[in-house]
Amino acid sequence: MTPRQLRSVLNVLATNLRWSWDPRTTEIFDGLAPGADGRHPVQVVAALDDDRLTTLVADETWLATVAEQLAELEGELATAVESPEIVYYSPEFGISELVPQYSGGLGILAGDHLKAASDLGMSLGAVGLLYRQGFFRQGVADGEQSERYETYEPRDLGCVDTGVVVEVPIGDRTVAATVWKMAVGRVSLLLLDTDLPRNSAADRTITDRLYSGDRRHRLEQELVLGVGGARAVAAIGWTPGIHHLNEGHAGFLGFELLDRELTDGAPTIEAAVTDIRPHVLFTTHTPVPAGIDRFDRALIEPHLRPWSERWEARVSEILALGADPDDGIEVFNMAAFCLRIAEGANGVSKLHGEVSRELFAGIPGGDRITSVTNGVHARTWVDPRRQELFDEVLGAGWSDGDVEAWASARQLDHDRLRSVRRATRADLTALLARRVGVELDPDALVIGFARRFATYKRATLLLRHPDVLAELLGDDDRPLHVVFAGKSHPADVPGKSLLAEVVAHGSTSAANGRFTFVPDYDMGVARAMYAGCDVWLNTPVRPHEASGTSGEKAALNGALNCSIRDGWWAEMSDGRNGWDIPLSASADPDERDDEESASTLSLLAAIAAEFHADGRGEPSAAWLDRLCHAWVTLGPQVTSARMVRDYDRLLYAPMLAATR
Repeated sequence: MTPRQLRSVLNVLATNLRWSWDPRTTEIFDGLAPGADGRHPVQVVAALDDDRLTTLVADETWLATVAEQLAELEGELATAVESPEIVYYSPEFGISELVPQYSGGLGILAGDHLKAASDLGMSLGAVGLLYRQGFFRQGVADGEQSERYETYEPRDLGCVDTGVVVEVPIGDRTVAATVWKMAVGRVSLLLLDTDLPRNSAADRTITDRLYSGDRRHRLEQELVLGVGGARAVAAIGWTPGIHHLNEGHAGFLGFELLDRELTDGAPTIEAAVTDIRPHVLFTTHTPVPAGIDRFDRALIEPHLRPWSERWEARVSEILALGADPDDGIEVFNMAAFCLRIAEGANGVSKLHGEVSRELFAGIPGGDRITSVTNGVHARTWVDPRRQELFDEVLGAGWSDGDVEAWASARQLDHDRLRSVRRATRADLTALLARRVGVELDPDALVIGFARRFATYKRATLLLRHPDVLAELLGDDDRPLHVVFAGKSHPADVPGKSLLAEVVAHGSTSAANGRFTFVPDYDMGVARAMYAGCDVWLNTPVRPHEASGTSGEKAALNGALNCSIRDGWWAEMSDGRNGWDIPLSASADPDERDDEESASTLSLLAAIAAEFHADGRGEPSAAWLDRLCHAWVTLGPQVTSARMVRDYDRLLYAPMLAATR
C-alpha cells in the first residue's frame, strides 16, 4: 500500500461516523494524533504528512488493523439501501461530541436511533440541518453561565457535498439550501445548509446556530427543515413509504407532501391530507403545552400565502390545519398540524403516551397516540472496559438488548466489577481535576446529575434542606460526592438561575468540597460521568419528564438510578434495580418540593449506608448484587436496538404494509 492509498483508506473510515461507536476504529485515530482533543478524524487524517504516512505504511501490524476495520465497514455498506423506506427528520443529531450538531436529549436520541437502525440493517435514512456554528459552548464565570460559538466547516465534520441544491419558499422570497451528506454506518443523513452566496446575508444565517434565534428564526429554520427536507429527499432520489417526524420541528414537510397531492389532482386540501396521512409518523416528546412549537398568526401568515396561492385556497383553511381548541386559527400549533397529517403517532414512554392522549384529546388524531419508550445506543455509551467485560461474560448480544445475554449478568464477578469501577472512576477523577481543579475522594460514593437545566428537572431540589445536605456531604465515614453538569438555554433565565445556585453552593463551606459543577457539558463529559458515577439522580416534577435517557445510559454503565417515577423509570423500576423517590401528595408546588427534597436526602443517606456497608471505599456485596439485578432487568429494555425494533413492530412495518 502506498502512502496515498493509505490516506484514501483512512478518509473512508474517517468520513463514516461508525467510528463514533466502535472503540477499535476510534483507537486508530487516537493513535494517529495522541492528545488531539476536539479534532474530527477527518482533520486528523488531513494533518498527516508524507513522512508520517510512509512510516505507517511500513507498520504491517497496524495496517492489518486498519484493513480489518475497512473490510468490516465495507461489508456493512454493501447491505445499505439506495432508497430507504423510512426517512427520519430531526432538527438535531447527537452522533459524537466531535460533530457538534446537537443540544441535548432530542438530538442524542436521534443519533442513537440512526446508529441502532444501522446496526440492525434497517432501511432508514435521515434529514436535518447543518449548523455552521452548532450549539453554544458553555463557560462559567463568577457562577454565571456564558455562551460562545465556534464556526465549523462541513467537510471537517465528515460531510460530503451531494451537489444537490433545493429551494424553499420563505414568505415572499425563495431561499436556496445545499444538501450535505453524513454517513452514520449504513444510514445516510442529509443536512441542509443555507450559507450559500446566492442567498441574502440574512438568509445565509437561517441555519447558522441551533435553537439560538427568535421566533422568526425558528420558523424559518423549520420551513427549511420540513419543506426543504422533503424536497432534498426527492432530489436525492429517495422514495420513502414513511416520513418519521422526531417532534414537530419538521412538520412543514406536510406542506410539500400536500402540494404534491394537490398538483396530482387531489380535489381538496382535506382529500390531500387523507392521501398523505398513511405516510407520516409523528413522535411527540413533550408532556406540557409549553413544550409545543406555536407560531402566532401574524408571524406565520406571510409564509402560508405562497401555498394558499398555489392551492387556490384561503389562508384560513391552511391555518385550520394547525388549530387547537384553545387558540383556534390565531395560532399555528405544530403538534396539532402533525397529528392531523399523521397516521401514526407516539409518545416516548408508557406514561408519556397516557399524558399525550390527554394533552391532545381535543385534536383529531390525539386519541390514536401510542408509545415507544426511548432507549440508548449501548456501544456509544458504555465504557469500553465494561464493553469488554460484557462481551466476555454476556456475549455480544447484550448491546442489542438480548434477554438471555443480560440474564448472565448475575455471573459477573464482584472483584472484576470493582476493578473496572476503579478504572472508570479514575477517568472521572481526572476530568474533575482538569476541568474544575476538584479532587475526587477515591472512596466516595459519587452521585451524578447531568441534564438540561430546565426548571421542571429541579436541579436544586437537594438545596431545599441545606443542613441535611451538609450532614451528608460532611460524613467522612461514608463519604458522598455530588457531581452536576448541564446547560441552560441562553434565553432561559430561570434555568440559568438554577445553574447559578448549584455552582454557588459548590463553593460554600457546607459543600465540603464534595458538591461540584462541571462546565461545558457534552457527550464526552456525559460518558465520563455515566462510567464514573455510582448513582444517577433524577428529580423531575412528575409527569413532566417525557422519557429521559440519561438514567438509561448510567444504568448500562453500572450506576444505579435514584429517581422520581417518571418517564422510562416509571415502567422499568421494580423496587430492587434502583430507588424510587417517594412522591408528595401535596398540590402546593413549594410544599411538594420540600417534601420530595426531604425524601430524596433521606434516601441518599440510606443509599450511602448500603454502598459503604462492607467498609469505606468499595461498593458492598449487597450493592453489587443490586447492580447485577439492575443489569438483568434493565439491560434488555433500555437499548436503542429494542426501541428501534419496537418502532418497526408497532409502527414502521404496519404502516409500510398498509401503503404497499
